[in-house]
Amino acid sequence: MIDFEHPEFEQPGFERAGFEPERYELHAAPLYSFVPDRRDFLKLLGGGLVVLVALPGAKAQESGSGRGGVGVPQDIGAWLHIAESGAITVYTGKVEMGQNIRTSLTQAVAEELRTTPTQISLVMGDTMLTPYDRGTFGSMTTPQMAPQLHRAAAAAREMLLDLAAEEWQQGKSALTIADGAVRNTSGATLSFGELTKGRKLTKTIAADALVTSASEWTIAGRDLKKVNARAIVTGQEKFISDIRLPGMMYGRVVRPPAFQASLASADAQAARAIPGVVAVRDGDFVGVACDDSSKLDRAAAAIKTEWKTVPQTNSRELYGYLKSHPSRGGTAVQWQPVDSGKSIEASYNVAYIAHTPLEPRAAVARWKDDQLTVWTGTQVPFGVRSELAQAFGVPEDHVRVIASATGSGYGGKHTGECAVEAARLAKAAGKPVKLMWTREEEFTWAYFRPAGVIDIRSGALDDGTITSWQFHNYNSGNAAIRSPYNIPNQIAEFHAADSPLRQGSYRGLAASANHFARESHMDELAHAIGMEPAAFRLKNASDPRLRAVLEASTERFRWGSAKTRPNRGFGLMAGFDKGGYISCCVEITVNNGKVTVDRVVQAFECGAIVNPEQLRNLITGSIVQGLGGALTEAIEFDNGRITNPHLAQYRVPRFADVPQIEVVMLDRKDLPPAGAGETPIVGVAPAIANAIFDAAGKRIRSMPLRLS
Repeated sequence: MIDFEHPEFEQPGFERAGFEPERYELHAAPLYSFVPDRRDFLKLLGGGLVVLVALPGAKAQESGSGRGGVGVPQDIGAWLHIAESGAITVYTGKVEMGQNIRTSLTQAVAEELRTTPTQISLVMGDTMLTPYDRGTFGSMTTPQMAPQLHRAAAAAREMLLDLAAEEWQQGKSALTIADGAVRNTSGATLSFGELTKGRKLTKTIAADALVTSASEWTIAGRDLKKVNARAIVTGQEKFISDIRLPGMMYGRVVRPPAFQASLASADAQAARAIPGVVAVRDGDFVGVACDDSSKLDRAAAAIKTEWKTVPQTNSRELYGYLKSHPSRGGTAVQWQPVDSGKSIEASYNVAYIAHTPLEPRAAVARWKDDQLTVWTGTQVPFGVRSELAQAFGVPEDHVRVIASATGSGYGGKHTGECAVEAARLAKAAGKPVKLMWTREEEFTWAYFRPAGVIDIRSGALDDGTITSWQFHNYNSGNAAIRSPYNIPNQIAEFHAADSPLRQGSYRGLAASANHFARESHMDELAHAIGMEPAAFRLKNASDPRLRAVLEASTERFRWGSAKTRPNRGFGLMAGFDKGGYISCCVEITVNNGKVTVDRVVQAFECGAIVNPEQLRNLITGSIVQGLGGALTEAIEFDNGRITNPHLAQYRVPRFADVPQIEVVMLDRKDLPPAGAGETPIVGVAPAIANAIFDAAGKRIRSMPLRLS
């Protein structure tokens, strides 16, 4: 249901001619998708060339499952539209969170259409206009969405060549396509728009459509600046804070004093007496909507509430709590004896940490009759649409979610609580409402990266051969839980626990925790048998990709060079996750119990590189963010309350903390591209932990790494 009379419809590229889950994904994936059928789709787009992509082997879900009972469409997976004007518009349910997929996906389409990226516009993350998408997470955009758009654009290219061949009565093989036009052997050209002539031309392609191989890329595989860079630096990029709707009010939720609290009473009389204020009570939900944002604090404080709280644990007792509180159905640990070689065992801890996005959660909600439109920064617009439909008991096709420009997420914006809150306030106020969480709300009421305890028992022979490996993770997750080294009959198990805090996805998921424990333990095992750490890893690594990144990082780092000053330490790690291979070497200095990271060298290989500059930026940013989890970040809590809910108390990396960073990228044109937004974060912590042991002789087994 498209409302053409409102400004949210005016998106770049839209012409009014005429739409394996992560372990801690906190919302259920929708059981159906609302996508226009072909007839409605063509009415929407108007004249031009439309490419529909067939989904291979798609099967409809069972109906009657509580989400509308509509099966997943079996023939429409994604689409591309070339208008009579020649404008190329691409539709994707993926969203841009700062990882620059808007640019890399543009490169995919430009590559196949043999045109310049400036001719292409992407419409992203709008549940009314784009195909259903499970969400932007798990580093899956590059390996899943990019190939789909390659196929769509390749199909469009072949259709344009067919049209030109028909127009000129020439063989298709003699024609070339470049810069938005087809050229024949005599030099005559026909633009894309001239070829479509405003006709409604459609093509449905198979999933195995022929695309350009990475070895022949001329646009993909090269540096390309952000396609929307000018909009960003000139302030034209619109975030939630920039949205203004006629009659819009501003919202604030009255929060309980602790988690698991229930509302005993609420007196909103004083708040309602303030001119321009609407006070809302709906079960345990209490909030205000004001005609002026300056009234929010006063109006919220005017509501007198009483809450019932329950006793809860604290961060000091966390790790014992996680091991002693298995969730329902949790499995008991079964340790096996280590029969040969040197045996060691150790326990490693990781704290809860906050996502700390640049932009706290925010949403604007507007009801029009029984139609709801919500603008919000989210990684899963279709998931949020399902949450809204369920919360208000309306069909999903009555809800539209538009993913606005978003100030980062890092896995923290999978859920739609802010959108639901804004919609509740808007429904009560009868006007659009903008709700923007404060930084303290973000620290308190958003979910956290899971804390965890990881116990490892291992054994190795004197020659360095690992003979036994038993790995048990409590609570933090199973991402990258298995060792990439040659270990016969290894045991690697995840044990779910009853988490005292709300937890969910975080950049890299549990791969950071599991790599920290595994690569710290690899270092301990190497020292236990008296073997050099890099040689020990190479001894047990047969995967050529794992060996390649390890050799690349140590070569650039000049691993094995002598220490030139006291209190200096070197550490390294290697690993694999989400299709990417990583090895990280660090140099640190320890002075009076303070750890300073001086240099980081990280090698990364994720198949064919789509945009080298973009990849380098992703790796560098991951390293900087990883410093926080490694050295300073930890959520502290006591009896249902977060005790460090401000940036003054919760220390993220600062410019002064950033070391010299060197990135080595291995480009494998013979392999399909894998995602790179997450895996590069996992290397910093274990490398630093191993460097601390090298410098100070002390083994730190808990993140954040603190010597005192």
